[in-house]
Amino acid sequence: MAIITLTTDLGHRDFYQAALKGAILSQIPEARIVDISHQISSYNIPQAAFILKNSYKFFPQNTVHVVGIDADYNQSPRYLLVVNNGHYFIGADNGIFSLLFDEKPEKIIQLNIKPNAEFGHFPLLDVFVKAACHVAMGKDMNEIGTLTDNYHHSSLMQPVLDGNIIRGSVIYIDSFQNVITNITRELFEQSGAKRPFDIYFRRNESINKISTHYNDVPQGEKLALFSITNFLEIAINKGNAAGLLGLSPGDMVRIEFK
Repeated sequence: MAIITLTTDLGHRDFYQAALKGAILSQIPEARIVDISHQISSYNIPQAAFILKNSYKFFPQNTVHVVGIDADYNQSPRYLLVVNNGHYFIGADNGIFSLLFDEKPEKIIQLNIKPNAEFGHFPLLDVFVKAACHVAMGKDMNEIGTLTDNYHHSSLMQPVLDGNIIRGSVIYIDSFQNVITNITRELFEQSGAKRPFDIYFRRNESINKISTHYNDVPQGEKLALFSITNFLEIAINKGNAAGLLGLSPGDMVRIEFK
């Protein structure tokens, strides 16, 4: 059975995502459509990449992922089908694929599906859905595009190691207002070598231990842990870390090893 996921900034108020699902079901009535998220901030490519990157690996092989973020990113947009890790990704060549993968994908196909006059302003419906259904039905990918070896690269700010200090930044605030940084467990462990440390952020706040669970600290207390994303997370047990600690995407987080 075909599995097709949707990651968009369309929200839940309008008809757009319903139209996408209806178009898929018209071609594949038995398809299983999974909403990864429709609450991406408008045109927020890094946010979409973060959410999809941390969720697609839990889906079965051969799942098709439609990424509907900033599809009309310029006057002559380019649309791609990317194959990697046994999954298929369809979206605009606006930099999102370089944020999704840590390595070069196995295959990149530039789609040649032309929007028709009726839906020319809505490529998600007229290009992405057609490509997704074509792939989900097991048809030849070469029928809808041509092989290419490149896509547009975007770069996010990477953490910097400077002697005994790691300088990172906030990259995501989840719905619980937990604060996720770009500092990985691997970087922390390799740099720290089990030394004592302090994690500093805004308002002169600091944390000097890594927790395993949110309830390792009393309710209302702040903590740091490595979540399922493998990135360092700053949270408050049953509280609003982003709001109470004054943290937003892009804010600096610093770890000093002693």
